[in-house]
Amino acid sequence: MGIQTAMDRLTDSATIVAALRAADDVAFEAGRDPGLRTLRVLQAALVGDDDIAAIAAVHALAEMHDEAAARLLVSLLHDPRAWIVEHAAWALSRRPVRAEAVGRLIALVIEGGFAGMLAQHTIEKWSVEGGDLLAVALESAALGVLSDDARARIVETLGLVRVPLTLPLLRRAAADAGQAASVRGAAVAALGQRSDAAATALLERLVSDGGSLGALARLSLIDAEPAPPASDDDGLSVAQLFLHADIDPSLATAGAGDNGGIATLLVRLGDALVARGAAGDGVRRVLTLSRGTVSEAGPDLLHVAGTSEGHVYGRIPLDEIPPSSSAAWPLRVTVRRGIRRLLRAAGRVDVLHLRMADVGSLAAADVARELGIPTVFTVAPDPHSVIASLERSGRLTRTDFGAADASEHYWFRARLVQSLAASASHSVLFPRPDLVTDMRELVGMDLTARPERHSVVAEGVDLDVVDAAVATARRVAAGAAPTAALAELGELLSLLPPERRGLPLLVSVGRLNRVKGMAPLVRTWAESALADAANLLVVGGDLAAPSDEEREQLAAIDAIIAPADRASRGLIVPGHRPNGVAAEWLAAARFGLPGFAAAGGAYVCASVKEEFGLAILEAMATGLVVVAPDAGGPATYVVDGDLGFLAPTADPARLGEAITRALARAAEPDADRAERSYRLVAERFTIQGMAATLAPVYASVTRAETALRRAAELLA
Repeated sequence: MGIQTAMDRLTDSATIVAALRAADDVAFEAGRDPGLRTLRVLQAALVGDDDIAAIAAVHALAEMHDEAAARLLVSLLHDPRAWIVEHAAWALSRRPVRAEAVGRLIALVIEGGFAGMLAQHTIEKWSVEGGDLLAVALESAALGVLSDDARARIVETLGLVRVPLTLPLLRRAAADAGQAASVRGAAVAALGQRSDAAATALLERLVSDGGSLGALARLSLIDAEPAPPASDDDGLSVAQLFLHADIDPSLATAGAGDNGGIATLLVRLGDALVARGAAGDGVRRVLTLSRGTVSEAGPDLLHVAGTSEGHVYGRIPLDEIPPSSSAAWPLRVTVRRGIRRLLRAAGRVDVLHLRMADVGSLAAADVARELGIPTVFTVAPDPHSVIASLERSGRLTRTDFGAADASEHYWFRARLVQSLAASASHSVLFPRPDLVTDMRELVGMDLTARPERHSVVAEGVDLDVVDAAVATARRVAAGAAPTAALAELGELLSLLPPERRGLPLLVSVGRLNRVKGMAPLVRTWAESALADAANLLVVGGDLAAPSDEEREQLAAIDAIIAPADRASRGLIVPGHRPNGVAAEWLAAARFGLPGFAAAGGAYVCASVKEEFGLAILEAMATGLVVVAPDAGGPATYVVDGDLGFLAPTADPARLGEAITRALARAAEPDADRAERSYRLVAERFTIQGMAATLAPVYASVTRAETALRRAAELLA
């Protein structure tokens, strides 16, 4: 179509998401016709006021096999717009080594952050053909006056340049007691990736010295060992990952930080899969990976290596927990090493299931490629749905996209979704009202091409937990003594004025995160007649040690209702609670809590976007009337006007109207409504049903991979 036509289509696109997709054509045309005219079109976009066109131009330059284009791309590393610098650092990874760019890339590594991660990734790619040049440049940088964190990043990057020049530098840094622990730790971690007798001897000495560095050295020695032979046990071995949670079988931290519904899902799903496997149906072992500490990683490796069946947990050691998932990108190298270590220890992993466009999936995809493990990817239009929602509300435009992208990394995450989906052996998708259209228009996926490689899989809830909670709340409402969970809820409600203790409860459970919409929900409730009709219980967030995102949302809530006024106004914000406790509180909203809350409460999800909505399903199974977003997964199962109400959650007036209608519906004498709601979940959305759908997917992927392996062996 030509470069000008491609750029016109991008700038004329009706939406930002459409423009992101159109950028691929701009890059293709630039690579097809890398002439002076093409360069001028891209230069014009770079100085224009359309941020998306400017970013597209950066990546198009990387596709041009042209010296002038290469020089221009390198010069963008010095652009005053930070978001252009980030994209230039990323785009250069697709070009041959440019010596004049090395210094600026190293400077970005020193600065750290997301741009530093991108620069480090480019240096790693370039090290294949320019290792010696990069080693010398990094050594020179390490001699400068740097903070400990910056020096650690330089040493970590040295570890990615696998040429002989870097080995003595890494050994010296690891052995130097005068260096900061972070610097020595970066060197120790890197030495585990190298086959070197002197490095092994040093690591063994550090292990004998003990301490945290010794624990890390022990992990590096494990990295340096050959992978154990893969077992030939019957049954499948499946790995699943969510980095941004402290996942444990008890789900004690559900709702804190990024420990949301996905953490609960992985625990319940892993259990359900191996339960089916024990009955002779497919999956023998599930390995669930999440974050942890160095001290936890060693015992986990032994447990993973020694367990051939059941649900096993493995922790990826992080020096510190990032304040949010969006701040975790610089952990790419650390996370990749941790995932690789666990998957090698497992002996045999047939399938790796990835679910998020985050640093964990980015790193895991690298490991899967190295180890030859096929992946299944759950594709969701994220960040696409968020971008579309923000654009509709006027909070994101083409002229301020660059600044938003610098903090939220929309472009990178959208491309990561495409990459993970393209490389996956099978794609899993959430039900949506217009799934085929949405995936084509938002993500650019054609589900009608090779439909056998795509499966629609509804997420599921554990009804045993819901059933127990409902039975408990019903007994307590009838006069039985409260459980510890309901007694705690009673204590929280006892702080409310007496006149408010006869009101029903509106409940929302989830992370304190902008996407979850907790602060807008509080505002909608507080600034309407709803505040006189019901109390509001917001369950989620780590109040003792809030992340940056949680602090932001708590501040937004405090700006609406000061903490000292919460009780008098009927707002309860107790922080996160374990899954079982939250289930009992939901049930209490339905049946009431004598002396503290009336029956006939409702559940509200005010998320900007909700791909599926496990908490909504749990509330429906409990028998609560629900309010949910009118887009995404909930629209496929919330029977609007009967079992719940759908609303555009970004519109406070319409959200408030839906909540009002939900309370009225909950007060109606409809004995069958709660039963219909429960039946809907039981028939379509249980965790056992989800496991029954996924197990054949894993089996088919494994069979296909086995066939490929055998075909390759014929040529060996």
